[in-house]
Amino acid sequence: MDRVGSTLGVAMVGCGTVGGAVARLLLRDQDILKARLSPVLELRHIVDVNFDHARQLGLDERLFRTNLDEALRDPAVGAVVELIGGTTVARSVIERALSAGKCVVTANKALLAHHGVELYALARRNGCCISFEASCAGGIPIIRALCDGLIANRIDAIYGIVNGTCNSILTDMTHHGQSYADALAAAQRDGLAEADPTLDVSGMDSAHKLAIMASLAFGARIRLEAIPVSGIDTLQLRDISYGQELGYVVKLLAIAQRRETGLSLRVRPVFITKEHPLAWVSGPFNAVSVYGHATGHTMYYGRGAGGMPTASAVVADLSAVAMGTAQRAFAQLGIWPDLSGQANQLAIDEVRSRYYIRVMAEDRPGVLAQVATILGRHGISISSVLQHEAINGAASTTGVPVVITTHRSQEGNVRTALGDVDAMEAIKAASVCIGIVDEHPEQL
Repeated sequence: MDRVGSTLGVAMVGCGTVGGAVARLLLRDQDILKARLSPVLELRHIVDVNFDHARQLGLDERLFRTNLDEALRDPAVGAVVELIGGTTVARSVIERALSAGKCVVTANKALLAHHGVELYALARRNGCCISFEASCAGGIPIIRALCDGLIANRIDAIYGIVNGTCNSILTDMTHHGQSYADALAAAQRDGLAEADPTLDVSGMDSAHKLAIMASLAFGARIRLEAIPVSGIDTLQLRDISYGQELGYVVKLLAIAQRRETGLSLRVRPVFITKEHPLAWVSGPFNAVSVYGHATGHTMYYGRGAGGMPTASAVVADLSAVAMGTAQRAFAQLGIWPDLSGQANQLAIDEVRSRYYIRVMAEDRPGVLAQVATILGRHGISISSVLQHEAINGAASTTGVPVVITTHRSQEGNVRTALGDVDAMEAIKAASVCIGIVDEHPEQL
């Protein structure tokens, strides 16, 4: 299907925060688009079950529809924008739109991470395309970079701060000394966290985005369920503080690395040095570092969520559909997951990294030596040790915190060693282990 022409009719399904912002760009900021784009984007239908928000925005009620079929029957509609989220109703909407020969624009990272392969294949069978710039980093054009600007590169690694809620919480914990609970409550008051923040703070939202970006970067099918995921909801303020003493800041990173034997993907809170390119990304902002064999390091920074930044990406996708470039890229690029083989995703135990380890040990001679012996037995070399004196006799019940950093070690060995450490009589609580991530080397 080629929808290049003077006008692209648009049907939008869902008119919440992002949908309202898309409507504003298409209806009220049309002068910007007309000055830059020869095909006109015409919003012809707003499909929803509740129009309270749309009415608050003063949108034209003649556009309101409760029946998707009415929009799909309109021959002037060439693109359907899905903005309702979730993986059930949204999937049905997209399947119906594609089956009707309409191109689809979506911000739905969960749906694409779980069912993207089937949906891309359906789009291909019907001669249309799916565009999803808004799915991974709000207004940051990371999908376009991977599919266009970096197409000449073998991508070696991606490191992303792709969840503004988590980054905002970690910023408050790091810079203001707030506990996790207090920082989360502040983010909820400021509208930066949902009432139920589980998807964000557990790391799964970041995993959805990583699966999408990695599939394009490496031209491979990514199994979401095979990505090891850890969130920020178990982080303790004391570890963030000890990390700062050692010169580190904590970030929730979505990491994808090309290895000789496969791909290493993971989402987890990690320590990075204060000089690391991602260290200064604070508050609700996102940033994605991409390492290519030809370009070296490129970094993409901006607002990763919010109505207008996300709407900016949605309208950019609509513009590409109107010009026909989205359809051509979907038809001619070979990086789409439905055209790719299954990735060999490496187990987390195969990761090699430096590590921060905190043990709560009895304050008596020989304990640290025992811990060092266990680590050494598993091939783990100690880089530094930080120990504070116990306060008011607390060591007798909770132990003294001993912070150890290691040289590069294999994660499976670290996990096994810490199991042995925690079994020691002198250890009063489960050990804490946080990876330390260095800047990825450029392969120029």
